[in-house]
Amino acid sequence: MTLTASEGAFILNLWPKIAPKVNDLGAEALERLFLSFPQTKTYFSHFDLSHGSADLKAHGGKVLNALGNAASRLDDLDAALSTLSDLHAYNLRVDPGNFDLLSHTIQVVLAIYFPSDFSAEAQAAWDKFLSEVSAVLTSKYR
Repeated sequence: MTLTASEGAFILNLWPKIAPKVNDLGAEALERLFLSFPQTKTYFSHFDLSHGSADLKAHGGKVLNALGNAASRLDDLDAALSTLSDLHAYNLRVDPGNFDLLSHTIQVVLAIYFPSDFSAEAQAAWDKFLSEVSAVLTSKYR
């Protein structure tokens, strides 16, 4: 499954608005993940999971910056995400289903903060992009 040029454009057009806010948007996506799917907190027992914590902002920023890196390399997501795929599969051993859950909360946050940019077509493109990212991140579990 590869993004079309128009789908890629939706990702790349929204990214400049996301980039300055990665810590806050990422933290909110993680908070929503932990509230909606409490079992995902298991991997973050060493984090302060309170609203707006420095831990959530720092990790949320890392997550969204990784997506920004992937967005800049839409033609080679495997290479863009190889190190993260190794880390999550071999070291952290994160439940692969959590990537889909986080993808959902990221989309919710983007829809809330960028409603005029998050049309049905943009949402479909982001859903496809995040599904492809999840597939790469879980590819080394097999």
